[in-house]
Amino acid sequence: MGGTTLEIFKFGMYIMFPIGWMYYFGTNLENRFAVPDFWPAPETTHKIPFEREELKAELERLRARRLAGRARRLQEEQSQGRAEGEG
Repeated sequence: MGGTTLEIFKFGMYIMFPIGWMYYFGTNLENRFAVPDFWPAPETTHKIPFEREELKAELERLRARRLAGRARRLQEEQSQGRAEGEG
């Protein structure tokens, strides 16, 4: 039907299309597909403490946060208990 020229053209398309596709998406990735400010800045991320003093300070901060939440929860439970006793 098409002859040799058509077969050569088809073979060239079969070979060149994937190569062109990989070349288009594989080059200059940083500028073409980058989203500005996608990753947070290092100064805004959580920093893992490594020194003994930093670890103690972090543990104290977590303990104070936990105790504050516990005190708030107990206060809410007491106020709900009073409201149920009155009503």
